[in-house]
Amino acid sequence: MNLKERAKKLKTDIPAVFIAMKKKETPVIAKIIAGLTVIYALSPIDLIPDFIPVLGYLDDIIILPALITLALRLIPPDVFVVCRKEAEEIWTAGKPKKWYYALPIIAVWMLIAFLIVKAIWL
Repeated sequence: MNLKERAKKLKTDIPAVFIAMKKKETPVIAKIIAGLTVIYALSPIDLIPDFIPVLGYLDDIIILPALITLALRLIPPDVFVVCRKEAEEIWTAGKPKKWYYALPIIAVWMLIAFLIVKAIWL
């Protein structure tokens, strides 16, 4: 599987992992890992900032696929097949309309930035 195929698969796997979080058949540990995966994928801040040459993109290339792989191993295969089909239907109809799922993540990062700025100014 080449890099382009993997990127396309990742495009449907991230929403599928999010969908799997809502399924009652998904184990709790898988839901936790899936939640971390979705938060990391939607987060505007990376562990290593992207402006650092090479290393900035390494965390996106390594950490996100590793989290997805871990979540996939913990989600029962029959549940994930259904979730992947739902995710593919979302992407074939265009980009997902539920962009507001990113709002809590953005709010948390804004709160962290506010607290840092407040701590520096005091």
